[in-house]
Amino acid sequence: MIKITFLGTGTSQGIPVIGSDHPVSLSENLKDKRLRSSVLISWDNFNLLIDCGPDFRQQMIRSNCSKLDSVLFTHEHADHTSGLDDIRPFSYRQGKIPIYLHKRVLNSLETRFAYIFNENQRYAGAPEFTVNLIDKENKFEIGGKAITPVEVLHQKLPILGFRIENFAYLTDVKTIESKEIDKIYDLDVLVLNALRFEPHPTHLNIDEACEIIDKIKPKKTYLTHISHNMGFHDEVSKKLPENVYLSYDGLEIKIS
Repeated sequence: MIKITFLGTGTSQGIPVIGSDHPVSLSENLKDKRLRSSVLISWDNFNLLIDCGPDFRQQMIRSNCSKLDSVLFTHEHADHTSGLDDIRPFSYRQGKIPIYLHKRVLNSLETRFAYIFNENQRYAGAPEFTVNLIDKENKFEIGGKAITPVEVLHQKLPILGFRIENFAYLTDVKTIESKEIDKIYDLDVLVLNALRFEPHPTHLNIDEACEIIDKIKPKKTYLTHISHNMGFHDEVSKKLPENVYLSYDGLEIKIS
């Protein structure tokens, strides 16, 4: 059995948006308050994080997570990587933390976090990592589980989603080729981004997400990477197709 904890389900600005008077940003419903998107996947006392954004510290405290075994990165954008330095407490306790990422993503992090990755600039208190390069062509293993990378396009930027057993996590999707869809049939649970109802140049909207869901036909789908323009959680949930749900921060699901 694997457990998926939604640490954050918001888009790059989160909800509420700073200084916004949008009704959703002003909502008091906790399901309308969204940190930047990330999930924690747990099995057999093993904790795997997908993406480490600017809310990582808050997410770890809120989830009472005291051990982090590995980190997977989908891509290099700040809302998915800028919490990297806050892995320090885990590194101090556990030693080097294994991270898995595409070479392009590593190149970006080496530039932005030179004090972590560049030995000539390294700060003594920086976290330490064991780097594992991944690509769309090759499966790999983490904690005894086979991981299948799934390439999607974030507008023109190729990024990676991941399949673990009968669960798949795809975020920041705009398009996905049929050969990559072939990797994610027969799912119990799919997590897929859906930004809002209106079209967007780099993210799926609701209609586009539902088209992909109809192709893949998972048993259940949870939508994530949600903006305030989507609307109120409770109202939008009533409009979704059967077995399609809006995720929310703190949601936990288990898959046998």
